[in-house]
Amino acid sequence: MKKGRLIALLLTAAMAGTMLAGCGSSKEAESDSSSADKKSSGKVYYLNFKPEQAEDWVELAEKYTKETGVQVDVQTAASGTYESQLKSEMAKDEAPTLFQVNGPVGLATWKDYCYDLSDSQIYKDISSDDYVLKDGDEVKGIAYVVETYGLIYNKALLNKYFELPDAEITSVDELNNFEALKSVAEGIQKHKDELGVQGAFTSSGMDSSSDWRFKTHLANLPIYYEYKDRGITSTDAIEGTYLENYKNIWDLYITNSTCEASMISSKTAEDASSEFALGEAVFYQNGTWAYNDIKDMEVADEDMGMLPIYIGASGEENQGLCTGSENYWCVNKNASEEDIQATLDFLAWVVESDEGRDMVANQMGFVTPFTTFEDYLPSNPLVQANEEYNKAGKTPVSWNFTTMPSENWKNNVGSALLEYAQGTGKWDAVENAFVDGWATEYQAANAD
Repeated sequence: MKKGRLIALLLTAAMAGTMLAGCGSSKEAESDSSSADKKSSGKVYYLNFKPEQAEDWVELAEKYTKETGVQVDVQTAASGTYESQLKSEMAKDEAPTLFQVNGPVGLATWKDYCYDLSDSQIYKDISSDDYVLKDGDEVKGIAYVVETYGLIYNKALLNKYFELPDAEITSVDELNNFEALKSVAEGIQKHKDELGVQGAFTSSGMDSSSDWRFKTHLANLPIYYEYKDRGITSTDAIEGTYLENYKNIWDLYITNSTCEASMISSKTAEDASSEFALGEAVFYQNGTWAYNDIKDMEVADEDMGMLPIYIGASGEENQGLCTGSENYWCVNKNASEEDIQATLDFLAWVVESDEGRDMVANQMGFVTPFTTFEDYLPSNPLVQANEEYNKAGKTPVSWNFTTMPSENWKNNVGSALLEYAQGTGKWDAVENAFVDGWATEYQAANAD
């Protein structure tokens, strides 16, 4: 297994238990090369998953086309619509040659479209097999970005709160468990006018641009701790051991916010990022990828930090940030050999050329699992916050999104969360969607 200094530093502990499975392939194409004189006569069509980097990918594609003459088209799915758009695009004559899956569960849907990347240059450049999806010896997907999320916070505002005479928590070092977070959040909400904020937390928007932060990312925490207790990495029947903890952190968000809980159905990801960037809230649940949306505004880089999401689990004082990947490149094996080769060449250029690496690291702000990026670390304070937790010996929380049974499961959990927040539903409905829905969706997937 190949190892890279960067990933060993950032993420090996978080991903060590992850076992990934992939899909079959029947079509072969010549090996790719990053050399300009070996570019194929084919073209590339990339269906991008990440809306926040849509313009960056278009710009990078244009640079590549100008340098090589190879046509690269980029289309980006709207937030929350990737699976449906991928299905629609794959049915067309001009289908994507490059697409994404979010892990083994997502890959299973697209197993008949996955080209074997074992001989590709990007596989040779990957730092560890922890970041690939395999089927036997065949490589079916390769992660291209390793990300971290938690509670982004405004250091200046938090320090202002710590100075209040009735603050029970007076330093960020003490802010290392749920009870401490609850004390601080409720204290900020109590003194919001004095602190000049609208709430402790940004709005917990539940429209399609934002709800993934809670039905997927926040939901990862109770799954992570249950898996840890049970010594497993996946299950067809979740027990819901930590759902009361899930309720507690959700209650904390929606009752100490910039808006009333009844308003969150219409609140968007843009609303939340704006509230944080303008200094209207102290805490903002999101990840390293959010930096581009909040930089160069009211909150200086040196005032941006990130805390783990604490839910009241035993030992969480030693918890690090949530770290992993759900973004795996797959090449469409049903494309022409020329288009497959063109796609492989493009990917090699992205991870090896100065132009590609600079764009990915410094403009997109990605930490990647490729050895070629060791000298291309993004100047992102949120990435640096994660490094500090790793250096302190904190245990990263692994991403278990890829073990969630289906997108429908996430949507049902999200709907129940919203109804509970609005007062039109009970928490029991969230528990049923989480536990009973998990079993139902797994059974449905296996029946297929």
